[in-house]
Amino acid sequence: MVREGLARRRVGEEGFRWRGEDVSRIEAFTDAVFAFAVTLLVVSLEVPKTFDELLVDMRGFFAFAICFALLLFVWYEHYKFFRRYGLRDLPTLWLNSVLLFLVLFYVYPLKFLFTLWMDQLLGFSENEMIQASQVPLLMLIYGAGFVAIQLVFVLMYLRAYSLRGALGLGAYELSVTREEVQGYLLNVAVGLASIAIAVFGGSGVVSLAGYIYLLVFPLQTINGRVMRSRRRRDEGTRTAARADDEGKGS
Repeated sequence: MVREGLARRRVGEEGFRWRGEDVSRIEAFTDAVFAFAVTLLVVSLEVPKTFDELLVDMRGFFAFAICFALLLFVWYEHYKFFRRYGLRDLPTLWLNSVLLFLVLFYVYPLKFLFTLWMDQLLGFSENEMIQASQVPLLMLIYGAGFVAIQLVFVLMYLRAYSLRGALGLGAYELSVTREEVQGYLLNVAVGLASIAIAVFGGSGVVSLAGYIYLLVFPLQTINGRVMRSRRRRDEGTRTAARADDEGKGS
């Protein structure tokens, strides 16, 4: 299992003590759900009978790649959370169940949206997949799913933060936890802005409801840099305080 291999190698984590060493039943079930979701994303479950059918199916390659990457990102965030905190309590179980429900429910809207986008971008659209008046509703559906998934991660990290004493989270780990909460809240803000544009912006600016998600990347970069700078400053303050205490003791 990929999750077990990564856990043994501690891939992708530094400076954060991993409390989830073993893959729990929650994680095993989650892996099965994500695998099923990827199966639903496959261009076609039926083998093409002619070369022309193969070419038609291959048109969905780029949309599939984008959707697969998004699902893989959500999976990795889930993996990272359980490696960091190793929580298996009831609230975490319910939040995890909501996350899996959202992932499965939004597979087809996700596939539809990016298939539509790539077909239009590459000039493959021979038939109208959607009417212009329906685009705002499509963006509303996608935005609602995006916001809901981000909120689930916010609640999961807040749950871990509330158990900081029991988990024995250090200063660095608490800072990283707060950084994650802030990052997901920034994503929520972007999703809500997209929904607002789709609902109130009108057909003339509905495309902005999609492009506004590009703000996620600079916002996350700024959030990471601010929190890293704050951690360095706090560490410097603690180091100076320890040196001062040692000087007084001598």
